[in-house]
Amino acid sequence: MADSTSTGSTTSEMKKTLGLTGLTMNAMALIAPGAFLWLTFYIQATMGVTAPAMWLGIFVALLLCLATAVAYAELSKLYPGPGSSYYFAEQAFLNHDKAWRYARLSKFIVGWGSHLYYWIYPGVMVAVTGIIIGYIVGTLWPSFMNASNPGPAFMMAVGIAFSFGVAYIAYRGVTGSTAVNIAINVIQISALLVFSVLALGYRMNHPPGSVAWQFDSTSGEAYTYEFATQKTVVNGQTTESIVRDSNGVPQPKLDAAGKPVPYQISYPTQDDRGAFLTHPSARAVVGAHNWAWVFIQATVAILILVGFESCTALGGEAKNAKRDIPIAVITSLLVQGAFCYLIEYFCANYFLNSGYTMASAQGSAAPLGDMMVVVGDALFGAGRGRIFMLAEAFTVFLALIGTTLSCMNTGARVTYAMGKDQEVPEHFGMLHSKNLTPHRAIWTLAAISAVVACVSLTMVFGDAGAPADAVIQALPHGFWSSFGYTTHDK
Repeated sequence: MADSTSTGSTTSEMKKTLGLTGLTMNAMALIAPGAFLWLTFYIQATMGVTAPAMWLGIFVALLLCLATAVAYAELSKLYPGPGSSYYFAEQAFLNHDKAWRYARLSKFIVGWGSHLYYWIYPGVMVAVTGIIIGYIVGTLWPSFMNASNPGPAFMMAVGIAFSFGVAYIAYRGVTGSTAVNIAINVIQISALLVFSVLALGYRMNHPPGSVAWQFDSTSGEAYTYEFATQKTVVNGQTTESIVRDSNGVPQPKLDAAGKPVPYQISYPTQDDRGAFLTHPSARAVVGAHNWAWVFIQATVAILILVGFESCTALGGEAKNAKRDIPIAVITSLLVQGAFCYLIEYFCANYFLNSGYTMASAQGSAAPLGDMMVVVGDALFGAGRGRIFMLAEAFTVFLALIGTTLSCMNTGARVTYAMGKDQEVPEHFGMLHSKNLTPHRAIWTLAAISAVVACVSLTMVFGDAGAPADAVIQALPHGFWSSFGYTTHDK
């Protein structure tokens, strides 16, 4: 019988409940294409002149990750058990007569190195969740909150609640976490495949010269007419600006009969300054264009592919760790990377047109959201694209739950393995007497994630990117928009 203490902890071993599906789904949840397609498309679009090579950059990064995945798979065959790279580092040295004395030093360095990722990454995702929820709330109720600047206080409150809410799911047990991750994976993959099909269909059904939609970033809507423009002189230079009504809606350009001029789509490759705009063909999307660009894009793309190794930390809860974990590592990467990301990035890049170019994506905080507005309006009718976008945005929130939950589970089990070896305080190496989860590591990680999120949000919104007085005055007045700014420009 397990030894239990009055605090509800036990020194018994973890219960082996995870099969191949559970292990794969936990790893897939950490990769989270439903979240990172939204979050990283903008970063990749703004990587200088390298944007045309975005798709091939992801493919190159995928090949590199596959090589790493094979290495992790082989290690998990040799050393099945909890702890992932921390455990592998120790066992690899113990198996050599001349190197065994370095085993503890190796696992100590690798273990704490892993903590830099598994303890900080959840906090970053918690901060992102606060921003996403603020954006959604501000979009639905603009008089209550500003979508682009929801206020540090609101985002911190969301982050703290989100961190401990996800930690509670992890605390309840890996079986419940796996069920949540399975549901989230199905929803996010389905949602992004729906968008991919719509984006691909939009491009195929709108040849050059056909009437289509163009996106207006100011109003956040798409329109089927050309915009009326007027010439204005600013600082001695003549520029053209779009004519808008009092609500910021762009006014249509009128023909000789006084009717709006329909917007005709085209697919220009560059603007007059040589900046990339759209791909003229499907072949151009998958082309290299410039191999230096490909490798630059790959350095960003590799960030969205990591996570496949996380299931190696679940060796203590796998029914057949030696058989299932190697398969789960490679399968999760192939499904999320080779299937989801390659399809979704191809369709998003192929969608680009004169009504929404790469330059438009570079000027938007959420390019995928803008594209969803356009394809939603085209399919469901004017004004309904925003509803479609918000529905898809909700799946981003679900994906953030999945990736944060998976990372917390992985990080807690690395800490648990280190606690059993007394490389961290011993109480981290104990399990909850009922749930058989490393509960102390989980709740500690929840607190760290909440702190990291609050500091991150303060740095971005409350200090480093401090708004001026006029900007603050323009925000909806209330507690959420007034509290949490450390300084602001005058």
